[in-house]
Amino acid sequence: MTDQTIKHSQTIEDYLSLIYVIERDGEPVVGARLAEILKVSAPTVTNTLKRMVRDGLITQQENGTHLTEAGWDAARLIMRKHMLMEWMMLKMLPWSKLHSEAHNLEHAISQEAENALYEELGHPQTCPHGNPLPGCEDAVEKWVSLTGLREGDRGIVRRVHELAEENLELMDFLERKKILIGTPITVTEILPFNHTITLTIEKEQITLGFTVARYIYVEKID
Repeated sequence: MTDQTIKHSQTIEDYLSLIYVIERDGEPVVGARLAEILKVSAPTVTNTLKRMVRDGLITQQENGTHLTEAGWDAARLIMRKHMLMEWMMLKMLPWSKLHSEAHNLEHAISQEAENALYEELGHPQTCPHGNPLPGCEDAVEKWVSLTGLREGDRGIVRRVHELAEENLELMDFLERKKILIGTPITVTEILPFNHTITLTIEKEQITLGFTVARYIYVEKID
């Protein structure tokens, strides 16, 4: 375990969080994808990753880019702080804006304050968007993506993936359409040729593209 008192820059913490999510999901860490999500240039990503290699946070070898043990420790810490900040602001801000606001606060909260908040919140296993706190991945493993459902399937929305949270316009859309944690849904139509899935929520039909639907997870109802 690394010394958790080591303080990294906000930029490095942003990279750590994103790489953590991608690698946790078993996907390759690709520079172009990092640049797209972080809204920076490819050369900026390359230079930042080189600094992270130098600082022992990642490795870059033939098998790809991976967090080191120190990188995992640092990433888990910042992800935990981020999610607890979201819970802290849940009653004060719209659900769709929690992620962006927590991003501004996660870099400043102390370890002591984080531990106190975790206790006060009753040891949550997920964030308000249903994503698992580090170490609580088992809590979400049975939920399935909307793209894994069939017409007629019913479920309850349980999770909106971290990568979807990065898109504020999308999160606002989901909130306005009541695609929120705990919302019952029914799949009424799937059009593979059009890459769309239509849900019924409270008698209203909402159509999503597969690119969005894959980031929304439900607990299936038999």
